[in-house]
Amino acid sequence: MIDYSNTQNLIESMVTERIVPGVNYAFFKNDQVFTSTVGFASTYPTVTQLSPFAIYDLASLTKVIITENILLKLYQDGQLNFTEPLHDFIPEFKDERVRLFHLLTHTSGIRGWIEKRDQLSHDELINAIIHLPVTDEFEHKMRYADTNFILLGLVVKKIFGQPVQEVGQKLIIEPSGLENTTFNPPKDLCVPTAVYQGKVLQGEPHDPKARQLGSDCGSAGLFSTMNDLVKLSKGYLGLDKQILPFSQELVAMLFDNKNPAGVKPRSWGWDLRFDPQLHYPLILHTGFTGVLMLLDRVKKSGLILLTNRIHPTGHNQVFLTMRERIIQSFLKENDQ
Repeated sequence: MIDYSNTQNLIESMVTERIVPGVNYAFFKNDQVFTSTVGFASTYPTVTQLSPFAIYDLASLTKVIITENILLKLYQDGQLNFTEPLHDFIPEFKDERVRLFHLLTHTSGIRGWIEKRDQLSHDELINAIIHLPVTDEFEHKMRYADTNFILLGLVVKKIFGQPVQEVGQKLIIEPSGLENTTFNPPKDLCVPTAVYQGKVLQGEPHDPKARQLGSDCGSAGLFSTMNDLVKLSKGYLGLDKQILPFSQELVAMLFDNKNPAGVKPRSWGWDLRFDPQLHYPLILHTGFTGVLMLLDRVKKSGLILLTNRIHPTGHNQVFLTMRERIIQSFLKENDQ
């Protein structure tokens, strides 16, 4: 039997303590899946009930579900090996030291302030990102940044001649049979997120860069349901060998640190956590809207947490503290 009761209590306490309006969550171990739905979809301007089939703004989970999976398919097909310079695909990006694997592991050192970023047009924002400097953090520091995956999305566009989100629809979402995973969700089935310019965002990305860049955004913009994420997770855990568009041997490579010694561990795209006893890696990714996936390929177990922690306001630091407690609790119970 699945028993993550302490973690379950922590998750549900976020609703009773009003840290989040509601939550859909799932635990799985081998062929067992336990899912639950607690709380509300919205509390403003009216209270609405949360459905187990609610569609969530996945925010940064877009990076690993879409952009990275396209690149992994290209890797398997021998079209990329991730040592290619970014400059080969985007000549305007002048620093030839930066390779695709630096972007995948967030060790590119690319950073800088983009003035009036949220007021820029699609083309202006892309131009600003392409011209950001490579700092002395290059290869020495893992600094998580959307910029890396926006640039990888532009690499995908260069290879296919189509925006990354359109490629993701054809190469990842449709072949995997993810029926409720989309960049254009039915708004009334979506969980509302933050209040923006006087209205509640529902069915459109919370991330301002995703709204500006549209189908060219490789870092955010995807929507999905618990059912589809459970399906996908079974692919990463090796329980369903068909759902991902590449081999299980390649999937296994994700559960491995790609960064050099002395730099915070990271896989391609995914963050890593480690089993408390045996110290092998688990893959983890979160999204700003209040979502996470944590997967243990060795024990064939995992946790998916879907909330709208930014509804009705994005100022919710206590959620981040609780999220870490939930992760630590899962790791501990997973070990028993």
